[in-house]
Amino acid sequence: ALGSFYFLHESLKNIYQFDFKAKKYKKVTGKEIYSDTLESTPMLEKEKFPQDYFPECKWSRKGFIRTRWCITDCAFDLVNIHLFHDASNLIAWETSPSVYSGIRHKALGYVLDRIIDQRFEKVSYFVFGDFNFRLDAKAVVETLCAKATMQTIRAADTNEVVKLIFRESDNDRKVMLQLEKKLFDYFNQDVFRDNNGTALLEFDRELSVFKDRLYELDISFPPSYPYSEDSSQGKQYMNTRCPAWCDRILMSHSAKELILKVSTD
Repeated sequence: ALGSFYFLHESLKNIYQFDFKAKKYKKVTGKEIYSDTLESTPMLEKEKFPQDYFPECKWSRKGFIRTRWCITDCAFDLVNIHLFHDASNLIAWETSPSVYSGIRHKALGYVLDRIIDQRFEKVSYFVFGDFNFRLDAKAVVETLCAKATMQTIRAADTNEVVKLIFRESDNDRKVMLQLEKKLFDYFNQDVFRDNNGTALLEFDRELSVFKDRLYELDISFPPSYPYSEDSSQGKQYMNTRCPAWCDRILMSHSAKELILKVSTD
């Protein structure tokens, strides 16, 4: 489920890519394509997370790809990452933070430790991709439906909660939100789009535990997931998950300094 394209501007000279097996840089010339068994390709590192990180899945496609580059004597890692999703909106809603947030925390910590371990020289790094970071579902629902009453629907055979319906206390008890395992149907999607959804950023909390290790530029775009797959509804979100900023570009603090240095030079 992971793949990366790297486009190098024609103005760049003396570009080198790291060979993780030989532990040395090789000059980049022409076009290179690695498409077979990426795990055994020496020009990158590709790993899947251990199975016990997400036992709900019989197998997992989640993991990361790392490449290392040196351009004009500046070395850095580019790490493409794919973290675990929320399997159920109902389970995500139960606790704050959710159990899924804890799984992503563990997996991201694993990657950060892995890319700075003792096998190779430490360099600045950029981590990007589908982090699957979600808003704190319990806090979001409590805010969006602060004046609503909740109806719980259970399965007849197991008594398991299968649906939550939040209705306005007045206004003819209008339905505000319907929540199921794979349904998040809120009556007003504009709240996620207005001013790029800034009002909901306070519930984007998963990165806070890594603030001493990772830096992120200010978010100035609406939630990146789950946009409609219908090309005629490009600005609409699907009613499957609470919209969230799943797709991010993060960096080490030393990588931040590289950016600042380039912008001032």
